[in-house]
Parts: sequence; structure tokens; C-alpha cells
Amino acid sequence: MRIDAGLHRNDEHGVLILSDIGFNAPTALLARYGLVLEHIADAQPIPGSYWGDCEAGIIGNTVYARSDTPVHSLLHEAGHLIVLPPDTRAAVHTDATDSVPEEDAVCVLQALLGEALGIDRIRIWADMDAWGYTFRLGSARAYAEHDADTAWQWLHTHGLTDAKRQLALPAA
Repeated sequence: MRIDAGLHRNDEHGVLILSDIGFNAPTALLARYGLVLEHIADAQPIPGSYWGDCEAGIIGNTVYARSDTPVHSLLHEAGHLIVLPPDTRAAVHTDATDSVPEEDAVCVLQALLGEALGIDRIRIWADMDAWGYTFRLGSARAYAEHDADTAWQWLHTHGLTDAKRQLALPAA
């Protein structure tokens, strides 16, 4: 399944949400990293959500999301757990890091995880921009393509990407 970069939702931000793609593929992707995706009922508070509202949450090895959770939010929070050593994840509750290099790496990783779900990375970057992420060069895409060498190197050093800047997925 490929999700076109031009697809738009009729909500206030125009970003892809989990109801657009369903929970099955994200659940399978997160499981490859030893993570669990827990589907929270609509209108219920999301446990472990740093920003609240519809934003994904994390506690231990679990990522929490509702049908109205933006896909990029799910991927960002999952990315925080993915970059951590498995033995460190258990202590995570809501806020995964205070490390700038790790945060930068997660901002790149979430687009790669989107591609693993069949979503073009350009769409993930556009959704990040629409949601309010800010980058020195003005957009998530400009950051990832022209200003994120340190983040790309961090991901490669930690075995999350290959030398061609492609996601190195764990075996299914």
C-alpha cells in the first residue's frame, strides 16, 4: 500500500490519522522492534501522551494511540522507543529523552518508519510541518535532506539505517 503525498483529510490540520491507514500495519511494524501498539477508544485520554489531546503516548514498550492520532505522532513516539536500548525502554513514561541528538534522529526516523508503512516520506515531512514542527531551514524535508547529517549518522551508527540512508528493519 502506498499513500499518496497529495492525500488530504478534512480535519483542521490536514494530516494523516490512524483511521486513514488502520492499526494492523503499524501494529506489525512496531512489533518488529519489540513494541506494542495499544488502541485507545475514541475520546478517551491517551496514556503517556506528552502533549495530550490526540497525540500518541509511550509507557515502557507500549505506544498508545487513538483513531484520531496523527500517523506522524505515532511514528515519532515509537521512534523514541526504537532508538533506546530495550533494557532502557521499561523506565520510559511519557518523556523519552532529553538528548538533542536523539530527538534529531527520531525526527528523521519517523519518516523512514512511514515509508515502511507505505507512506511517502515527503508526506510525513509535510504532516510534521502542518502540525507545527519547526526546523532551521524552514521545513522537515529541508532539515532531513540538507541539515541532518548528524542525525543520519546517529541512526546509521545505531544500526537503524544502512549506508544509503534506508531503514534497516529488524527481521519479522
